[in-house]
Parts: sequence; structure tokens; C-alpha cells
Amino acid sequence: MNDSSIRTKPGYEAWLGSPFISDAERISHVANWTKAISVREEDECISTALAELETALEKLTGQRPARDIPQDQGGYLAIGTFKGSPEVREAFHEAEQAAVSPEGFRIRTRGRAVVIAGASPKGVLYGAFHFLRLIRTGANPGELDVLENPANGLRMINHWDNADGSIERGYAGRSIFYSDNEIVEDLTRVRDYARMLASVGLNAVSINNVNVHKVETMFLTERYLPRIAKIADVFRAYGIRTFLSINFASPIEIGGLSTADPLDPDVQAWWKEKTEEIYRYIPDFGGYLVKADSEFRPGPFTYGRDHADGANMLASALQPFGGIVIWRCFVYNCKQDWRDRKTDRARAAYDHFTPLDGRFLENVVLQVKNGPMDFQVREPVSPLFGAMPKTNMIIEFQITQEYTGQQRHLCYLVPQWKEVLDFDTYAKGAGSTVKRVVDGSLFGSKYSGFAAVSNIGDDANWTGHLLAQANLYGYGRLAWNPELSAEEIAKEWIELALGHDERVVRVVSEMLLDSWSIYESYTAPLGVGWMVKPNHHYGPDVDGYEYSMWGTYHYADCRGIGVDRTRKTGTGYAGQYREPHSSNYEDPSTTPDELLLFFHHVPYTHVLHSGKTVIQHIYDSHFEGAERAEALVAKWDTLKGLVREEIFTQVKSRLEEQAEHAKEWRDVINTYFYRKSGIPDAHGRTIY
Repeated sequence: MNDSSIRTKPGYEAWLGSPFISDAERISHVANWTKAISVREEDECISTALAELETALEKLTGQRPARDIPQDQGGYLAIGTFKGSPEVREAFHEAEQAAVSPEGFRIRTRGRAVVIAGASPKGVLYGAFHFLRLIRTGANPGELDVLENPANGLRMINHWDNADGSIERGYAGRSIFYSDNEIVEDLTRVRDYARMLASVGLNAVSINNVNVHKVETMFLTERYLPRIAKIADVFRAYGIRTFLSINFASPIEIGGLSTADPLDPDVQAWWKEKTEEIYRYIPDFGGYLVKADSEFRPGPFTYGRDHADGANMLASALQPFGGIVIWRCFVYNCKQDWRDRKTDRARAAYDHFTPLDGRFLENVVLQVKNGPMDFQVREPVSPLFGAMPKTNMIIEFQITQEYTGQQRHLCYLVPQWKEVLDFDTYAKGAGSTVKRVVDGSLFGSKYSGFAAVSNIGDDANWTGHLLAQANLYGYGRLAWNPELSAEEIAKEWIELALGHDERVVRVVSEMLLDSWSIYESYTAPLGVGWMVKPNHHYGPDVDGYEYSMWGTYHYADCRGIGVDRTRKTGTGYAGQYREPHSSNYEDPSTTPDELLLFFHHVPYTHVLHSGKTVIQHIYDSHFEGAERAEALVAKWDTLKGLVREEIFTQVKSRLEEQAEHAKEWRDVINTYFYRKSGIPDAHGRTIY
């Protein structure tokens, strides 16, 4: 869907287009400060920054900034690096320049000039986008003094796109990169996507599914590398490095070898030669993203080797070029016997990887999902964070809403991510938060940061549900600055994407900030996940995975529900945490209600901290959740006439579907547990 008409569709410009400032006095004020743009350097990222400023300011003010500094008293922008532009350098003393990290920036109003300065061209680009964000959200260009440094070195998007154009866990159309096992010719849409990513400070992208199939394995060959290089060219202009997900068995499948053993000299030589070839096509290639020994993917276990052996072999090949290996820790027994009550999928990543701490090369980065299972609406923080002080580690989130409504339901995920990032691991005493583990500051890691599974496709508004754009925007902003609040991020996105009307900002903020709680309340209760229909994961099926090989159980019977993960009588998972978490999770009386059934099998009559029994909580939350989902429609209705009609209609349709589907969830879950427990609802509501 790369035709030019799509660029005029509602939502296509996301947070980078209209609505613009409507106040005539403000527009005039901005125009007077942006009459020209002074640039003294030749660089691709700076040229991109210049083009973005010129285009946005022309749309905003009606005048395209000149390239010559105005002779009258009008203001202008001066952009560039401290090193390359004397005009920029003069605006900041040495200590101020030194405070700017390689991808950071400063913005300062100095006399008639608004100076946008970076330590590198990427910093200039991020500064340009931030300047536009400030202007569009109400800042006065005549009073700016800003220092911004990204908290995380790697700020990455993972695509699960396949060469046939499908997207695994994609809910917004088909791939913008591939169609019919070919790379698309028209990269206009890819360029527009690169703009979106750069505008929120993202700097890395992997462009194919971690489940690498036959055709994608061939991306490492001359059959595909020239076209992949063109995609990398597009991203490079926006400061984004391109990565590829690779098949660990590539030496066999495309290399003609009989083995992929990471300690085999021929295999090592093959990867070195292949890596050299990739860098000839893509000089700034980021490196490899690897899913190995997981869910039937090949890996070093086949040869009696471990993950350090496999990752280090690839890291050695990449090291001369400055590339890195990102090795996913989503490794577990996916052929579990459901009758086995001791094997625990939640334990797997910790058990596999902690013995390897200190054995990985310095350009290996472990990618760890935020929770120990798989992106459920509620699960504890992975105990791997803080458990490997000698190993580089990044956190993996899932922007695409696989288990949180698939972008047909509203579920703003930034509050969930904030809870994870603020979780204290106690790895070096109090204050050892997850965000300090993944930004590298806790252990002095060389590589650190965020990765997340993309939620975009070729739908006109990118994310299917327009309000799901807030998750992509929020992820980028949080990766740049984890100290931003969910409220601040929501307000920014609303003002940029929907406008400044006070009622719009207030109502949509309320909807976004309530949505995770609403979704959780009518789906899986008290930390138990997986009550979804198998394979596609949309809709309620309490026993959908209860007797499967995937290790995703709730163990509900006529007496109670939950998984015993205690050290004393269960799987021992609670013991993977440091104190005080280990003791708190060991005891039902100190386990938070929202995680009770993740850690404990309890009777339906167990009394929560809230004062309700487990069974009454299930009934109440599901009735209330369906009511709250229905109330979202009514809230959105109050905005009719205040947002574009096409956007209003599209969002209302999604909210109405959510309200109806929430009733289905309510009735399926409540009926299941009523029939299982035999305990009626204390309020006498209809349960079937």
C-alpha cells in the first residue's frame, strides 16, 4: 500500500503532521523566530534535520525558512555540531558542550538565534525533532534552554515481518518492507516510518522476523543484500542502524556446510566471510539478532554447546566492524508434559543464562523479555535483570498487542513498562532498578538499552487502532528518557496527533491511562495469563493452553487456582529473586494481589488484601471491566466534532468492538469459574 494517496489518509502522519497550531498570534510568533536556518556542515543526518525543519515550519507558519540569516530583527535557527559549526560552538561554553553525550543535544535561544547543537550529527537530528515537538506543544522559541541526553545507548525496534509480506503477531496490515518474497521497490513508506522512529529518538531496527524461515535465511546472500542495503540507506539518513535476524543454521542452509557447530573452524570462517560481505553492502550494519534453541529454532544446543559458544562465534565475526550480537533469552522447554508440576517455563531463562555470566564477549548483548513468560497483561519482572552483572543486557517489550487486545482493544502500555523499569532488583542494594540495569549504569555495561516488537503495518494509520500509535510513540520517548511519566507521554502524543483542545486532551488522557487496568480487569485475573484461544491469541478460552506443551498453566480445579512457584512446595521460581522479593513472593500474605495466582495455588475462598475472596474478585473485576470498556465508547462520543470525522469514526468502531468483546470475556471467565467452584456471585448477577 505504497500509493501516494495513502499519505493523505487520517492518521498517516501520526504525531508528525496536522493538526497544527491554530492560534494566529502563536503562529506569527513562531514564524518570526524561524525566518531562516543557518547550516555550515555537510552531513546526511544534518541534511535530514534541515529538511525536516524546513518542511514542518513551512506547514506550521506558511513560510519556508530561508537559507540566509535575515538582516532585520527576525529570528533564525542555527543547527550543527560543536565540532563542525563555529556559530553553534560559540553558544555554549566548554563544560556545557562536554555535558552532551554522543547522541544528545542542546537547544538554546541566544540573541536572535535558536541554536540546535549536537555532539554528533545524530544529536542534531534528534534536537531538530525535539525543537519541533516543543513548538507544537506550546513552548516559546524565544525562551529555550534545553539539555537532553538519551538514557539508553541502544533504542531498538524489532520487526517480525516475513518475506511473503505477512507479519507474525501483526495487527495493522501487512509488511511495509516485503511482498511476495521480494523487497518492495518503493521505499517511500519505509522513509516515512524512519521519520517516525527518529522523531522519538530510536536508533536501531531489525527488519525481519526472529523466526527466520527459508527465504529470510537468504537475506544474507547476494540475491537480497543489494535491496536490503537500500533499506539501510533510508534508515541511515535518519540516524538508524539496520540489523538482521539470522538463522543459526545458515552455514548449512545457504553455506553448503554439513554443520553449524559454533566451535567448528569452517563454521567460524563462514560467518566471518559472510559478515565481511554484509559490511561491503552496508558499512554501518548494526549486527545480528538471534533467536536460538527456542521454539524449534536451531542453535548451539544441537552440537552440545551453550549460548555463550554460539553468541561468541558470531560476535567474533562482527567485532572488527563494530557490530554486535543481540541474543534473545526467550529459551525454554516448549515440549513440556502438562502433567509435570515441577518444570516451570518461568524459571527457564534464569536457569539457562545465569551460569554463563562473564563468558560472553563484550559485543554480545542479551535481550530479556520484561517478564519471565511472554508479554502477558500481568506477570512479575524477569529475575534475570540484575542477576548477570558481567553481561550486557537490554530489555525487550512488546508494542504489538499480542496478548493485550491486538490493537482492536485499547491498551496503553506505557504504565506497564514504567512499573517494570522502576522495579528494584536489589542487585547492589536498594535503588538497583531495572532501568539502571538496562541503561548500563548499575554494572557499567558497554552496551545497554531497549528493544521492542513493532506494532506497525501498512494500514493507513500505521497501527490499525489509531490510539495504539501512543504505544509506539511512548516506547520511543521512554527509551530516550525512562523518567518521563505515563501521563506526560500521553499528553504529548495527544497534543501532537489530535490537537490542543482541552477536552480532547483530558478525555483521551483518561482513556489511555485507564485502559491497561480496564483490559486486565475483564481478561486474566490476579497474575494468571494465557486464558486465550490458541495460536492466534485473541478472545477468551480459559483452558486454551491448559493441556498443551507450552508450559502455560493455571491449574484451576474445583477447590482453587494458581501455580505454586514457592521454594517450599512449588517450582522454586520465587527463589530466583533477591530479598526482600523472594520472601515476599514465597508467602501469599505478602505477595501483591495482582500477582497472587502467578506464585500460589490458593482456594477460591482465599481472602485478598482488598478484603474480597479470589472468586468474588474474579466476578467483580469482570463485571466492572465490561462496564468500564463500555464507558470508553461514551467518553469518546463526547469528542465528536473535536477530532477529524474519519478518526472519530474509526476509533469509535474499535471501541465498540472492544465493549462487545469485553462482555464475551466477562461471561466466559465468570461462567468457567462459577461452574468450577460452585460458588455463586455475592451480588446475584447473571452468570451462565
